[in-house]
Amino acid sequence: MDKKKINLKDPTSRENSHSRFGRSFQLSKNLKKYFPAIISLILLLTGILINDLIQEPVKIIWYILVYMPVGFPVIKEGWKNILKGNFFTEFFLMSVATIGAFAIGEYPEAVAVMLFYSIGELFQSAAVTKAKNNIKSLLDVRPKEARTYKNGKIVKMVPEKVEIGDKIQVRAGEKVALDGVLLSEKASLNTAAITGESKPDVLKKGEQVYASSINLENVIEVEVTKKFEDSSIARILHMVQTATTRKSKTELFIRKFAKVYTPIVVFTAVGLTFVPYLFTDDYVFTDWLYRALIFLVVSCPCALIISIPLGYFGGLGAASKNCILFKGASFLDAITKITTLVTDKTGTLTKGVFKVKSIKAIDIDETELMRYLQAIEEQSTHPIAKAILTRNGKSIYKAQEVTEIAGKGLKGRVNNKKILAGSSELMKSHNVHLPRKLSEIVESVVFVAIDNHFSGYIIIADEVKEDAKIFIEKLHKTGIKDIRMLSGDKDSVTQKVARELGIENAKGGLLPEDKLHEIEKIIQIPGAKVAFVGDGINDAPVMAASHVGIAMGGLGSDVAIETADVIIQTDQPSKIVQAVKIGRATRKVVWQNMVLAFGVKLIVLALGAGGLATMWEAVFADVGVALLAILNAVRLQRMSF
Repeated sequence: MDKKKINLKDPTSRENSHSRFGRSFQLSKNLKKYFPAIISLILLLTGILINDLIQEPVKIIWYILVYMPVGFPVIKEGWKNILKGNFFTEFFLMSVATIGAFAIGEYPEAVAVMLFYSIGELFQSAAVTKAKNNIKSLLDVRPKEARTYKNGKIVKMVPEKVEIGDKIQVRAGEKVALDGVLLSEKASLNTAAITGESKPDVLKKGEQVYASSINLENVIEVEVTKKFEDSSIARILHMVQTATTRKSKTELFIRKFAKVYTPIVVFTAVGLTFVPYLFTDDYVFTDWLYRALIFLVVSCPCALIISIPLGYFGGLGAASKNCILFKGASFLDAITKITTLVTDKTGTLTKGVFKVKSIKAIDIDETELMRYLQAIEEQSTHPIAKAILTRNGKSIYKAQEVTEIAGKGLKGRVNNKKILAGSSELMKSHNVHLPRKLSEIVESVVFVAIDNHFSGYIIIADEVKEDAKIFIEKLHKTGIKDIRMLSGDKDSVTQKVARELGIENAKGGLLPEDKLHEIEKIIQIPGAKVAFVGDGINDAPVMAASHVGIAMGGLGSDVAIETADVIIQTDQPSKIVQAVKIGRATRKVVWQNMVLAFGVKLIVLALGAGGLATMWEAVFADVGVALLAILNAVRLQRMSF
């Protein structure tokens, strides 16, 4: 091997070499899988060319040899099902039809039916595998090992064995093995596996780090806060794997239908063979048996059974590519029926991060006002305090005797001056007069008084997400006109955001039980199908009560994510519109496949019963339709939404 091409010390090179080996190994596996069909096809074409040159005993032996590579596995599978008490399967239908064709001397057609059926099965298997891999490859990015500090030494361990409180080391280019908090001063991480956001995330000491984030720069250290099975990536992967096993109502119906449909087909074929004897003078057993065999081949329900779940696989794969997780195929259906979308405000349509919007100083310099305010806010853990402290750097002053007054604000001393910072109620309780016009401010306001003299105020606001307005506009275009906002924030702020985004129906100042009551009222409207979008633990009850619960952010509240039916991995509300479009496209493809399969089968069944169709038409009606349905389903994963 050329060492210049593959550096064994470089993990990227190792991964590339492994992937090349993996691809060649997969190729050899595929060739082995297709080999019986290739051999049968070559021998069948040869047999057709020399058909008139060989005698009957040799001809039978030749076509039996051609038949066995593709026919034996099907007969074997049919026999296994019979031993389990499951007689009426597609394997049974194909076995009876092709063996019957041999019995009446239709050797090439018997082989062709089984050959093309087997080729169809291979295509179906390849399409299902591709759909599953498209889902799994996006999320199965779990790190394989963790460099863990044990007794002062670094030990490589599987992530599942690392305990909460352990300290792990992550080198540049490596994946973080478990969720934890950053011990190093700073880190630059790629969190695309979790959030779908390709932009690097710069973290500071003490901030949350998520498993499967990639460390982009220097060696960092992380203290583990969750076991691996509880980590963000493990939770998301589990949800995806579970989603592929949850069937839609359409899938469940088709499977139940097939169990009733197949025995009816078998008995109808038997009747088609023998009943005409009672009503026709020129009855020829082999002619009616041939028609019955055509009937069996056409009636095989495999096109329906495979193409419908494959359509849902395609939808789940397309959603995963767009950073949307459906917890099951049933929710792909459910989201297409939504008539009303109700959304939370903070963290859903807004960023959920407070920022200083404006500063107004009275009889004092603005910079000096902020120094006093920041000095006292350093003693608080409130989100508003955090927003103030991130403005204009750290204060050069120090505060003493700081006291937090619940629900009102802070008081303390800075430079021997009495400082008050908080709400209008705090000012009122200390006899600080505020101008009346300040009561008209909608956003959150922090008033500041120095030595009981009103010295200014700071307006704190939560920013609306960049694509929130686009989301509302696009949602209207999809036909969902009834859009509502329910928020725990004060009503004046809620109404302001609603006006900015074009939401006509909004309510603020709601507790979780109030939101639940509002949702229950909407659900009682005849024909209403409600989706609720939220991100916090307080949204979980409302999500559970809605027809479709949607959680914003792959890193949102654990309870909200577990309760939700659909998870938007990014913080982009516009992804919800994509989710609706993917659901509708999936449903359309599934119904196209059903109509195609039933329509073609009914036409060829009628022709076959009337003696106007041959086995070749029967092959198209079964295998050909299945292949068309597969191609239609795979198309979902190539669509842009």
